[in-house]
Amino acid sequence: MADLSVVLAGGGTAGHVNPLLATAAELCRTERDTRVLVLGTAEGLEADLVPAAGLGLTVIPKVPLPRRPSTEWLAFPGRWRAAVRTAADALDAADADVVVGFGGYVATPAYMAARRRGVPIVVHEQNARPGLANRVGARFAAAVGVTFPDTPLPGATLVGLPLRPAIADLVAARATDAPGAARHGARSLGLDPDRTTVLVTGGSLGALRLNTAVPQVAAQFVASGAQVLHLTGRGKSAGVTEALADAGDDVRAHYHVREYLSEMEDALACTDLVIARSGAGTVSELSALGIPAVYVPLPVGNGEQRLNAAATVAAGGGILIPDADLTAQWLTERVLPLVADAERLTEMGRRAASVGVRDGATRLADLVRGAARRDARGSAA
Repeated sequence: MADLSVVLAGGGTAGHVNPLLATAAELCRTERDTRVLVLGTAEGLEADLVPAAGLGLTVIPKVPLPRRPSTEWLAFPGRWRAAVRTAADALDAADADVVVGFGGYVATPAYMAARRRGVPIVVHEQNARPGLANRVGARFAAAVGVTFPDTPLPGATLVGLPLRPAIADLVAARATDAPGAARHGARSLGLDPDRTTVLVTGGSLGALRLNTAVPQVAAQFVASGAQVLHLTGRGKSAGVTEALADAGDDVRAHYHVREYLSEMEDALACTDLVIARSGAGTVSELSALGIPAVYVPLPVGNGEQRLNAAATVAAGGGILIPDADLTAQWLTERVLPLVADAERLTEMGRRAASVGVRDGATRLADLVRGAARRDARGSAA
């Protein structure tokens, strides 16, 4: 539809911002006259990533609900009204046809403002267990898209996670020339393209259990013919490098330690097995790419990370291990034999891909356009 005005609301973490940006890119790619405005906070990643993507950002005050009785309760109603008012003003200025929420602090004020203005709402929930904002928004949404099956939101449609453009491009590259993509990725990172590659990552903040347990079996990984790319998280590399201090030169030559990698697509292009947390983005990207994984859910929170990996694990595309059980002994007994079994890794990758969604951005964009069209027909009538 021509001249579509979309307001996207969400942010805080990469898990909210990346699918938001992927959806914006898909809408602009398929509808040349689409106008996009993003509602976000001043503190989240969106403050940097949204302007860098060439999109306008309106800052909404971050208004967390106080968890305990305090003076914050007295200030909350006024702050909440201000946040909703700022969101409503942004919808008016954008002449919004539809609001798309991705959860987080900004989403609820945006949902409330859209409901008051009669603007249709589309909710996207990234986790298997939905957050409060999206549970509220789904009650009066025109459409609800979810990343994982069995997510308990009314009227939900399985759309998967909108993939970042770099990951979507890698999906296409692996479909046409997976060995070539792997060689390119390995060489870009200074890895040996002929060795089995194990990627260890706890995300940008790192994961203490992964950083502690995996280096203890570094020598065994290397002796098996593998190499390890260990992303420790920012400021978390010291403990890992200290654990490798007494390892031989050959081990250190094939156990690569970095705090963070912006070119994650290069690592995923050449990875044979991943050991990682099971955030929605991680599970979705690995499944879409057909990469097997050992998933170690974050041991705090509401348990959504365990649920995020459930479908992939049930399909045989991953192994789930509680954080407390990930030990050097478990890695030796369960992961080292897997690393040495190329046929099993290939089969696990195929099974992961069987539940992976590779066109999540297209599916969600279709929901957005459909909601806007239905509203336009209703208004015309």
